[in-house]
Amino acid sequence: MKKLVVLLSLTVALASCGGGKKNQGSGEGLSGEVKIDGSSTVYPLSEAVAEEFRNAEGGIRVTVGESGTGGGFKKFSRAEIDINNASRPIKDEEVELCKQGGVDYIELPVAYDGLAVVVSKENTFVDFLTVEELKKIWEPAAQGKIKTWNQIRASFPNQPINLYGAGTASGTYDYFTEAIVGKAKSSRGDYNASEDDNVLVKGVSSDKNALGYFGLAYYTNNADKLKLVPINDGDDSNGKGGILPTPETVANGTYQPLSRPLFIYVNTKAADRADVKAFINFYLDNASSLSKEVGTIPLSAEVYPLVKKKFEAKKAGSVFAGGKKTVGVSMAELLKAEQ
Repeated sequence: MKKLVVLLSLTVALASCGGGKKNQGSGEGLSGEVKIDGSSTVYPLSEAVAEEFRNAEGGIRVTVGESGTGGGFKKFSRAEIDINNASRPIKDEEVELCKQGGVDYIELPVAYDGLAVVVSKENTFVDFLTVEELKKIWEPAAQGKIKTWNQIRASFPNQPINLYGAGTASGTYDYFTEAIVGKAKSSRGDYNASEDDNVLVKGVSSDKNALGYFGLAYYTNNADKLKLVPINDGDDSNGKGGILPTPETVANGTYQPLSRPLFIYVNTKAADRADVKAFINFYLDNASSLSKEVGTIPLSAEVYPLVKKKFEAKKAGSVFAGGKKTVGVSMAELLKAEQ
């Protein structure tokens, strides 16, 4: 009888522990489904957060898609998803679509990214590129005219230049064209385009004459296949050389003009749900450490509490309204001013 009592007591004790892992989540005992889509650049971070959250809070299902920032905002404006990953701020026309769909949103920066300009490992001649050279390659006037490497710099070989870049629904496409060409969506069209960065990685890595660009995380995860190109933001190809995107150069703004903040946009109605609220709190608590794992760059330590405060206050709208630029901005200063 005493043995039976002991066994029953042990069973109750183990049941109350619940195995330990679920209690690590911020949504203990919750259920539901959180739907995320959007930027392929933000995808690795959001998927990493989602995986950790699933392990901690198994009752909540989290799905993460990657249809591009623009494609995600279309779904977001129709309330088909709860959260949109974005590699650029929301545009005025997307704000209007959200108004038409009755969707209010909370804009939350979650990390930094440096756009990586890459060539094949077999490329031995590209030591760095200037912003002016990148513009010469990618501007609309280059279409059908700039076809070989020696047209970019006389010391480069007379070999075809094969281009790989983000698709037109991608926030990376918008940011790159604005930073390099000077106007968003202003680009030559005769290049290999995809919203799937893994397709671009495969294309560049297997083509010795290729040049491409995408989020730094995709270079970091494929560094054995690709060569990262330093960027010089001056006008002179014979100048000081270029700067590589690193956690330090992206965070301190010296890797210009291709450093940018990354965002998630949360539907304010969805934010009232316990499952979404638990997920976002978990996201902001873990974004710093998981950013380092997936290849994006964490925000500074002072910024995440400000972001969490913004979410808790359900501060709707965008600090980049009216086309305000993201190049060189201080997220800490913007969030402090907003609050």
